[in-house]
Amino acid sequence: MGVIIHKRDSDPGPVFLGAMTLHPLPDSVPIARRWFRKFIAPFNPLCSIDDCALMISELVTNAIVCGRSDDTWVVRVEWFREGTSLRVEVHNPGFPAGVRMRRPEANDAHGRGLLLVDSIADSWHSGPSALGGTVVSFVMDDAWQG
Repeated sequence: MGVIIHKRDSDPGPVFLGAMTLHPLPDSVPIARRWFRKFIAPFNPLCSIDDCALMISELVTNAIVCGRSDDTWVVRVEWFREGTSLRVEVHNPGFPAGVRMRRPEANDAHGRGLLLVDSIADSWHSGPSALGGTVVSFVMDDAWQG
């Protein structure tokens, strides 16, 4: 007697939707928001594009501030459809262990980016990037109908 495993054809795994590569400069943050809005629009997600653009702003800002390399480097943003969910990844050459959610004091000007992502996204993750360095990603569930 054997075991037969069936893969559901309706679940092809992650589908690459787009990417952008940005210089690690403050001017790249509004560019990331603008280009994400432009590139995601044809896919008609049901989730808030404004919320996603805000989270991308926070993660790109963190990537620029925390990324480190002796060589010239870039920040890469990629987005995927996973079933009915949207996953956005932000890659930089920093160290994965440095990613942590802070609890800033009320008068602190910085340190709320991951708190914001945590409050808006259905989930988020950080760890080693397959591209080298660090990846921080967020997922918006129910971004498309099943």
